[in-house]
Amino acid sequence: MVLSDYVNTFGQYLLRRYGERIHKLTINASFTCPNRDGTKGRGGCTFCNNVSFNPNARHPPSIASQLDSGRQVIAKRTGARRFLAYFQAYTNTYADLQYLSTLYEQALAEPDVVGLSIGTRPDCLSDEVLDLLAGYQKQGYEIWLELGLQSAFDDTLERIQRGHDFASYQQAVQATRQRGIPICTHLIIGLPGEERWHNLTTLDRVLALGVEGLKLHPLHVVKHTILAKQWREGSYQPLDFSSYVSIAADMIERTPPEIIYHRVTATAQRDILLTPKWCHQKWAVLNAITSELHRRNSQQGAPFKSIFHAKVSLRETLA
Repeated sequence: MVLSDYVNTFGQYLLRRYGERIHKLTINASFTCPNRDGTKGRGGCTFCNNVSFNPNARHPPSIASQLDSGRQVIAKRTGARRFLAYFQAYTNTYADLQYLSTLYEQALAEPDVVGLSIGTRPDCLSDEVLDLLAGYQKQGYEIWLELGLQSAFDDTLERIQRGHDFASYQQAVQATRQRGIPICTHLIIGLPGEERWHNLTTLDRVLALGVEGLKLHPLHVVKHTILAKQWREGSYQPLDFSSYVSIAADMIERTPPEIIYHRVTATAQRDILLTPKWCHQKWAVLNAITSELHRRNSQQGAPFKSIFHAKVSLRETLA
């Protein structure tokens, strides 16, 4: 019993597409963010401490050396021989076009890199950048645009000091889809002021606009963030383990089967994680989501599959 028995995972998608395991290699290219450099705000989102997802944030090594380090780690784990270069830290389209193309092409120049996954904000996508990515895709590279939305509710986005609204996401999706670039949207479960129905409504709004991939993250409180202060003051209470598992399973069931789940949980480093402590237990969360879907006798896209089978049964009856 594994997650991919119940969920259309990114790993399985890449295996089907390439006939072998393809792994992401994370890159920090020393970008900043308009919500940190003063353009839209300072300090970033209330939950943001960049070290929580990249320990080399301030002085990253070269792209080539980062890829090489990643290869060595993956070689010990799975032996994968081909990779996606994942530009993850901060906002990876927030720079001059020439600078962006130089960085992207340094990664694509590696013979075992099959494409790029670019993490960014919906308010940092120019037509020129999208055209650049579309050009790589036309050359045969695997290109994914990872858009950090987190919530479709403007009051939530304001509460977490996100610095953009849902309309910005809508515009970004429209422009990206016009160029045929696949989108993976990031959603956070457990945001301040949100309940289960917020998560389900956000998912519905994202699906209605069109998306090829999704990432689910539990909100974790890490050191040196505004959220940490709110938690200490008692104004924020993190989601418990069972609630996260239940909501994630609800969202997976609600997602059409062709959508690819790049991730259904996320972790934080133990040395900066404050709460909830289960957020450093990746496999415990994955196994719990798998077990919950098994317990429900369900899977991704269950309602859609039920409708499909009902229609097939009706046609057979009428025939």
